[in-house]
Amino acid sequence: MTSAAEMPASSGSTLTLHSDPNNTKETDPLNKANGVYVTVHGHFYQPPRENPYLDAIERQPSAAPFHDWNERIHWECYRPNAFARVLNDQGEVVGIVNNYEHFSFNISSTLMSWLERYDVEVYQRILEADAKSSQRLHGHGNAIAQVYNHIIMPLANERDKYTQIRWGKEDFRSRFGRDPEGMWLAETAVDYATLEALVAEGIRFIVLAPSQALRCRPLPTPDRPHPEWIEVGGSQIDSTRPYRCYLKPTLDTSSSPLSAIATSPKDASTEELPYIDIFFYDGPISRDMGFSDVVYNSSHFAGRIGSAVRGDHRPAQLISVATDGETFGHHKKGTEKTLAYAFTKEFPQQGWTVTNFAHYLSLNSPSWEVELKSVTAWSCAHGVGRWEDDCGCGGEGSVWHQKWRRPLRDALNWLRDQLTEVYQEHGRQLFRDPWLARDEYIQVMRDRSATNVNRFLARHQTHKLTAAEQVDALRLLEMQRHALLMFTSCGWFFEEISRPEGTQILRYAARALELAGEVAGVQLEKGFVKHLGLAPSNVDEFKHGAEIYRQLVLTAQLGFKQVAAHYAITSLFTNQKPAETPPRKDAVDKQSQRYQKRVYCYAANELDYQLQRMGSLTLAVGNLKLVSEITWESEHLVFAVLHLGGWDFHCGIQQFTGRRDYSKLKEKLFGALKQASAAHTILAMTQLFGEEAFSLQNLFAEERHRIMRLLSQETLARLGQLYTQAYRDNYGVLMAFHRDELAVPQELQVAADIALGHRCLMTLRSLEQEIADPQKSWNHILELEAIATEAKHLRCRLNIPDGKQMLEQLIARSLWQLLHDANGSFNADIQLLERLIDVGDQLNIDISLQRSQELYFSCLQSQIALVCITSVGNEADNQCLQLLKLGKKLAVDVSSISNQLK
Repeated sequence: MTSAAEMPASSGSTLTLHSDPNNTKETDPLNKANGVYVTVHGHFYQPPRENPYLDAIERQPSAAPFHDWNERIHWECYRPNAFARVLNDQGEVVGIVNNYEHFSFNISSTLMSWLERYDVEVYQRILEADAKSSQRLHGHGNAIAQVYNHIIMPLANERDKYTQIRWGKEDFRSRFGRDPEGMWLAETAVDYATLEALVAEGIRFIVLAPSQALRCRPLPTPDRPHPEWIEVGGSQIDSTRPYRCYLKPTLDTSSSPLSAIATSPKDASTEELPYIDIFFYDGPISRDMGFSDVVYNSSHFAGRIGSAVRGDHRPAQLISVATDGETFGHHKKGTEKTLAYAFTKEFPQQGWTVTNFAHYLSLNSPSWEVELKSVTAWSCAHGVGRWEDDCGCGGEGSVWHQKWRRPLRDALNWLRDQLTEVYQEHGRQLFRDPWLARDEYIQVMRDRSATNVNRFLARHQTHKLTAAEQVDALRLLEMQRHALLMFTSCGWFFEEISRPEGTQILRYAARALELAGEVAGVQLEKGFVKHLGLAPSNVDEFKHGAEIYRQLVLTAQLGFKQVAAHYAITSLFTNQKPAETPPRKDAVDKQSQRYQKRVYCYAANELDYQLQRMGSLTLAVGNLKLVSEITWESEHLVFAVLHLGGWDFHCGIQQFTGRRDYSKLKEKLFGALKQASAAHTILAMTQLFGEEAFSLQNLFAEERHRIMRLLSQETLARLGQLYTQAYRDNYGVLMAFHRDELAVPQELQVAADIALGHRCLMTLRSLEQEIADPQKSWNHILELEAIATEAKHLRCRLNIPDGKQMLEQLIARSLWQLLHDANGSFNADIQLLERLIDVGDQLNIDISLQRSQELYFSCLQSQIALVCITSVGNEADNQCLQLLKLGKKLAVDVSSISNQLK
C-alpha cells in the first residue's frame, strides 16, 4: 500500500503535527485562522444487532471466521485505526498512530456500547483521542455526537426528534465528559424542523452533503444589507467555508422551502434569529475516498486534497471530506496506514493544519449564510424517499422493487402512535412527567445497576412505587426504547424487507408490542400484522411483511421458559456439584448467592439443584428464580432435564407452586429414573410438565454451539486417532509421492493434515500450561519445530485457529514479562521468545504480531532506549543488542536507537 515506501528507513518514531518552534500566537494556525486546514470526518456506525430479548449479539455465520459483523469490522477497522502503523521502506513500524486523535469522527451510541463491552482498550483509545485533540485544539475535541439510534430525523415526529437528540447528547456526555458541539444526523437527513430541534438542544453545528444546499449569500451587513443569493442547488456550494443557517429565511420567501414562515423585517437583523452553523463536505473528494483508489496512497490522497485548495488569497480555508469510517480498513483494507501517514507527515509537510469542525469554527465564524432544500439526505437523490418509498435507491441494479417501504413505514408509524397512547395513559400513573422520564431513561440505559435504577425511579415517580409498579414502569420505558429502535434507518436502506436489517427492526416492534400487552393488556399485534400484509416482499417464500413477521420474528421470541430451559440443559455441562438435600431455611440466601449466575440479561438464582445418573441417563431437577436485569420482572420456575446421551435432551419447565409440590415432583422423577428406562422417565416428565418440551435446539445459539463442540470431542478424538494411525502407517508412501512429485491421494493428504494439526494443537496446549517451566517449554518448542519441518516436507496445511490464537497470546505474554518482570532470567527469556516467534513463522499458520508490536513500540523510547543508552559493560551491552534484535524480529524500526549507539 500506501505510504510505506514514502518514509525513509532512518526516520524516527516520534510523530508530531506542529513542530515549528518559531510559531507565535499571532501566526500559529491553531490560535488564529491562517492558511489551509484539513478535516477528515469518519462516520463510524453499526446498526443495533442485539437480540431484543437477550441484549446481546448472537453468532452471525456470514461474518465467519468472526463471531459477528461487529467483531469482524472491529478487527478490520476500529482497532487498526486505534493502532495505525506508519511503515518505512522495509515494512518496519516507525510509528503507531491513534487515528482518532486526528479524525473528526462520530461513533454511534450502539457501537460505542458494544466497544465498551468487547474491547475496552480500543474504547479507551477513542476517549483518550478526543481528550488529546481537545487539549491540542484549545478545548474542541474531535468527537461529535449522533442522533441516538440512526433514525431518519425528517420522518420522525417532533417528540421522537427531541428524544433522539437528547439521548445522543447524554450518551456522548457520559462517555467523553463534555457537551457535544456538533451532531451527526443519520444519512445527513435534514429538514428545518430537525434544525429547530437541534438549535433548541444547544447543538452548534452539523455536517451535510453539498447537494443539500439550495442557495447561499454573504451575511448581510449595515454596509451591504441586501446581498444577492447565489443558487447552488446542483452541489456548486463552496465547501471550503462554514455557513450560518437561520431557522427563518430572511428574504424572498416565495422561493424558499420555508415560505410559510414569517421573515425578519430587516435582513441586517438576522443575528437576532436562531441559527445553526453548517459545514458542507467536499463532495467529489469524499466520493473518491469511497469509490476510487485515492486512499490507498497517502501522496495521492494529499494531492487530491490539494486540488480543492482555492487560490483566491483568503486568509483561511477548510478542505473537509467525510465518508463512512469503515472505509478505512474494512471496505478498503490497510488504508488506516494511509491516513496515519497523511495526518502525521504528508499534510504537515504541505503546510496544512489538521483540525476538526468545532476548532475551525472557533477561529473562523461564518461570513456566509445558506438555505437548505426542504428535505434531503446524502444517500438518496429523492429527498428521504429511500426510507419511505419505492424510489429505486438501494436496488444497485437489482430487478427487485421497494414497494414494501411505504407500507412498512405506515405500519411502524401506526404502531408508534398506538404505543404512545399506552405510554401516556399508564405512564402518567407512575411518572410525574412520562416524556421527561423517557428522555432521561438514557441514564438507565447507560447504567442498569439497581442503585442507579432506584435513583431514577425515585426522581420521576408520582408516588412510592410498589415492586409490581416498578416492573410496569420499566416495561413502559423499554417499550418506548424499542419503539425508537424499530425506526433504525437500516431497515429501509436496501432492496428487500426480509433482509436481516428489516427483520431486526420488526423484532424490536414485536418486543414493544409484547411489553405493551404485559402492562396494559392491549392486543395490538393483529392490527400491526394487518398493516405488514400490505408490504410486498420480493421473495416468493415470504410474499409480504406479515409472513416475514410470522416466520422470522415470532419464531425468535423468547420468554422465561426458554431462559430456564437454556439454564437447565447448560447445567449438565458446568460441572457444578448438585445439592444433596434442599437447603435449610436459614441457608437459602447463602445458597442463592452461591448459585447465582447470569444468563445474558437475566439473573438466575438457583435455589435447589439435584442430579443423578443411571447408566447412560442423566437427570437434573432444579428450582430456579429468574429476574430480568432490564425490566426487573421475574419468574419462579421448576425444571427437569433428561440427557439420554449424545444429542438427545428432554427438558420440562413449569411454575414453582410450593416446596411440597416440588418435593413430590423430584421424588416421582428420580423414582422413574431408577428403573433405568428412558421411555419411563420421559413419560413421567410428560405427566408432570405437560406436552411442551425443550431440547438442545431450544438453547440460545452461543451455548448450543459450545455444547455441540463438547459432545463432539469424544468423536473427534477418536477420528483424530484413526487419522494419526493412517498417517503413521503410510508415512513412507506419502514421502514417496512427494519425492517423485506425484499427486498425493486426497485421503492420505487429509490424514497428514489432520494428524499434524492435531499434534501441533496438543503441543501448543501443553506449552501454554507449562510455559513457566523453561525445560518443558524448550521441549515443546523443539516438538513444534519438528512438526513444522514435517508439515513443510509433506506440504501440509495446518488449520488450527485455536492454536494460532494460543501462540499469539503466548508471544505477547512472554514479551510483557520480558519488558516488565525484572525477576526473570533475561537471556533465557528472550531466547525463548525469539524461538516462539520463529516457530510461528515455521508453522505457517499466519500468526499476527500486532499486539506484540504495540507492546514493544510503547516501550521503545522509554525502557528499551534507557537500557541501551545507559548500558555499561558486556552484560548490559548484550541486553541492549538482544532487545534491538528482538525489535527487528517484530518488524519494528529500531534505527533511532541503534544509530545513537554507533
